[in-house]
Amino acid sequence: MAGRILAVDLGFRRVGTALSDPLGLTAQGGPVFSREEAGEDFLWALPPVLELVEREGVSEVVVGMPRRLRGEEGVMAREARRFAEALQKAGVKAVLFDERWTTKEAERILLEGDLSRRKRKRVRDRVAAILLLQTYLERRRP
Repeated sequence: MAGRILAVDLGFRRVGTALSDPLGLTAQGGPVFSREEAGEDFLWALPPVLELVEREGVSEVVVGMPRRLRGEEGVMAREARRFAEALQKAGVKAVLFDERWTTKEAERILLEGDLSRRKRKRVRDRVAAILLLQTYLERRRP
């Protein structure tokens, strides 16, 4: 493997990340980038993600592609596609990966852990990115 894999879980206010180990076997939580105001344009997160790619020796970025239950794409999916295209223009290999259930699963896990709403809000995006990356890594294995 040429480098680590980074997963990015885009959100209106926060972008959660997770990094693989150097062998690409496990996912660990990365930083969560946030901004004050919510918005539908996620390109604000491109500079910190590119900095993380450079600092951690990332060879591939997995961008969560949120599809609706029937599989069609909405606003979030279009923004994920735009974000992946911006990464590719910056010279970074980007892969879109279905993340329909990661945020809901992250919320379920955190509720089972009996975390307060405030604590769940702080870590939900990181946990969703970890779930996204771990699923991606498992599907890549022979």
